[in-house]
Amino acid sequence: MLSGLEYLGLFLAKALIIIFLILFLVVMLLLIASKARDKLKERLTIRHFNEKLDDIKENLLYETLTKDDFKKFLKEKKKKLKKKNKNTRKKSKVFVLQFQGDIQASAVATLRESITAILTIATPQDEVVIKLESGGGMVHSYGLATSQLKRIRDQKIPLTVAVDKIAASGGYLMAAVANQILAAPFAIIGSIGVVFQMPNFHRALQDKHIDFEQITAGDYKRTLTIFGKNTEEGREKLRQELEAIHQQFKSVIQDFRSDLDIQRVATGEHWLAQQALELKLVDQLITSDAYLINRSDTADIYEVNYEIKKSFSEKFKIMTQHLMEMKGLGNWLPRA
Repeated sequence: MLSGLEYLGLFLAKALIIIFLILFLVVMLLLIASKARDKLKERLTIRHFNEKLDDIKENLLYETLTKDDFKKFLKEKKKKLKKKNKNTRKKSKVFVLQFQGDIQASAVATLRESITAILTIATPQDEVVIKLESGGGMVHSYGLATSQLKRIRDQKIPLTVAVDKIAASGGYLMAAVANQILAAPFAIIGSIGVVFQMPNFHRALQDKHIDFEQITAGDYKRTLTIFGKNTEEGREKLRQELEAIHQQFKSVIQDFRSDLDIQRVATGEHWLAQQALELKLVDQLITSDAYLINRSDTADIYEVNYEIKKSFSEKFKIMTQHLMEMKGLGNWLPRA
């Protein structure tokens, strides 16, 4: 016979085992759910542009034609599809990517993944079109974005950049890598220069009798500071650093666009695309829509997008950066 304490001990042991099993199951379910969420955070989406155009056309004809005329259209469409299926000649492929640039070129995260995916199947008979919109931003960020586009050129795959609104500064650095640059007539092009700006609160701190201490090892560990007293020596050193960045900026553009008068255009100025065409900054005045519709006659066009869903903290960070940029406070690093 078991005593009362032995029964209680046995009961507690069983209860602990059950609780442990429940906790184990909960943890496993949470891990599975977490992995599922991670998979949903990233995905590659592909849309056939030619089919999209066909669907738009068919919907418009359905609304505008009589029933008899629409039936005739469908019959003719079926006949064309049969002929198309018999034709064994393969069309070339055009892969379309979008790059919406902010001050940190944060879209490079999705750009690099999309390019990696495309390079697994693209050939020199195909083409990559980048619909680019950017007013520029941080040098190192746009340098990386430029290097991603260079991967396409290195594989001998034709690269086209289409600018509908703006490709300035770091945005133009990216565009210059392309075999051809297309621009809408009123798009803003150029601004081949480097800028650095920051506030200095030294005098305000002095007025409040607040000391600011900064200790560095190395003569130029800091050139200009926000709170300390800036010197002419520090300013001159920063000018030299900006000039070195500008020289590399010009060198990259000259390598890809050898016909360009780099001294004429690398003044920090920007132009409308009509003027940019005369300066050889762009190659053709045409919108991205018109170009892709024209290409759809001879190629299969695929819109490719690698989606990375951002967490709330990441969204908040990007929103803060945009607000800082609007207020002129986000420019404490050199910008191209």
